[in-house]
Amino acid sequence: MKTIRLKDGKERSLLRRHPWVFDSAIAKGGGDPGETVRVESHAGQFLGWASFSPSSRIKARIWSFDEAQRIDAAFIASRIAQAVAARQWFDIPSDGVRLVHGESDGLPGLIVDRYADTLVAQFTSCGTERFKQAIADALLKITGLTRLYERSDANVRSLEGLPEVTGWLRGDGPTEITIREHEWQLTLDIATGHKTGFYLDQRDSRHRFAQHTRHRQFGKVLNCYCYTGGFTVAALAGGAGHVTSIDSSGPALERARAHVRLNGFDESRATFMDADVNASLRAFIEAGETFDAIVLDPPKFAPTAAHAERAARAYKDINRLAFKLLAPGGELFTYSCSGGISADLFHKIVASAGTDAGVDGFISERLQGAPDHPMTINFPEGEYLKGLVVVRK
Repeated sequence: MKTIRLKDGKERSLLRRHPWVFDSAIAKGGGDPGETVRVESHAGQFLGWASFSPSSRIKARIWSFDEAQRIDAAFIASRIAQAVAARQWFDIPSDGVRLVHGESDGLPGLIVDRYADTLVAQFTSCGTERFKQAIADALLKITGLTRLYERSDANVRSLEGLPEVTGWLRGDGPTEITIREHEWQLTLDIATGHKTGFYLDQRDSRHRFAQHTRHRQFGKVLNCYCYTGGFTVAALAGGAGHVTSIDSSGPALERARAHVRLNGFDESRATFMDADVNASLRAFIEAGETFDAIVLDPPKFAPTAAHAERAARAYKDINRLAFKLLAPGGELFTYSCSGGISADLFHKIVASAGTDAGVDGFISERLQGAPDHPMTINFPEGEYLKGLVVVRK
């Protein structure tokens, strides 16, 4: 077994059971891509078993902190079984569920989502790539399903020195799937949709938005970066008078329109704009428009903390414009899915946007990803999605 030894003092994070070892922490040692290595302190103390990634800044990802643990196919299957079982703890009103959430489930670099009778997996680290076939076998055995699609096309693969790979790993068939979410039906294409096909992490927020819409009886709703219209469907389900949805993807908007029809809503209650969000918000302001509720769910502006400053300006700008469009007493549901933007920083950005817009408001709720996308005590980086509900005074 190959060994990597850390520099003096660099063992502290692993003693706190944080699963990452950065290149700057390593004094010597290494391994082949995905190979399991022994991680030791500068003094030779065992710290953990890890998968090695020669090309990444995160050189090692801890599989286990137990020195007696053997890292093999049986270990992988056990971790997957634990992750799947943990989802039974939560009341998930959908047949679209995240079954494995990377480091939070003790499987660094592995994402697995279930859409009805189909599994979709992303292998984003050298370690999971090395165990890919064992992972596939375990997933089908544990879930009892027969279809597994691979969506290893995330940008982080390149940081690991891995090529993009997509296609059926087990089974085959259509990639177009319909899932149930709350009392709605939503469709996705696992071959072409964002992430593994859909944004399951916003499931609870969509439901909360429907509840707010029903309780507050919103007339005019604006859904920015609407993608395939999840929040649009939620607003219509809550009784919104009219929903305007904006995205720059024509295919996503077509699916959003189809979702309105699929769920039996009057299409005259929905307008879809293939347009730039910033430009559209400015045009609405110039036209004197206002909205009773606005959703801002933009793409990832800051993939890492290094991008935080530039991303903060982008988040501030769209929130400033949204505040100007929000009617008094109206609600802003605003989100960041950027791991490089902390919840505290996001709050400060939104506050600054309100100040620049000349608007104050009550923060009535803080929102996060659905519970099948967990953040653990020892891995705070798992908290990438954060949101605020602001009621304009």
